[in-house]
Amino acid sequence: MSAEENPAAEPAPVVDVQGDGRWMSQHNRFVQECKDAEPDVLFVGDSMVQLMQQHEVWRELFSPLHALNFGIGGDTTCNVLWRLQNGELENIRPKVVVLWVGTNNHEHTADQVAGGILAIAQLLLSLLPNSKIIVLGLLPRGEFPNPLREKNASVNNLLRASLPRLGHVQLLDVGGSFVHSDGTICSRDMFDFLHLTAGAYRTMSTTLHELLLQLLDEMPQERRASLV
Repeated sequence: MSAEENPAAEPAPVVDVQGDGRWMSQHNRFVQECKDAEPDVLFVGDSMVQLMQQHEVWRELFSPLHALNFGIGGDTTCNVLWRLQNGELENIRPKVVVLWVGTNNHEHTADQVAGGILAIAQLLLSLLPNSKIIVLGLLPRGEFPNPLREKNASVNNLLRASLPRLGHVQLLDVGGSFVHSDGTICSRDMFDFLHLTAGAYRTMSTTLHELLLQLLDEMPQERRASLV
């Protein structure tokens, strides 16, 4: 499916239905940050990325890696595509980009969502040819098995098959431990059965942190010196 025929791969800003301009203000703040920061790691996506910064695990594991957090709650693949095409990558050259988006694409099929994520990965590769991309798999959602959870699992399966063809892109599925043997999700892991608690962020962040250290260790020596 080409980007032209996939609605999940069409860049679009959020419509300001509430009238307070918050989404565009957040985007403009990120663009401004690009003028001053020199991140080695860039996180971009929806509320899953945004809320990560509110927990101690961010300060403990990711801030020392010179990480920027460009997460906005409610974003879809279309919104992230638009943001990245409109200034959020200017003046920065992160070594690794962590992408986590897609669970809010309620109007799109699993094929379309996977295509939207692929379109973002391809954009990142074209604008940041020396960077490596980590795509985080969509988390399961809902206390009990449901169609949206099945859809997210299908997106992950599609990404697992297609992302390796792009090159410096890999899928990291961090949601496997949150579904119990009876198919339920516990509120101790997802307080609203969608967003992660502090403990669950720590669980998934440990694996992600190890992968980031591995990728950063593979960078040229002159770039690695900036992390010391």
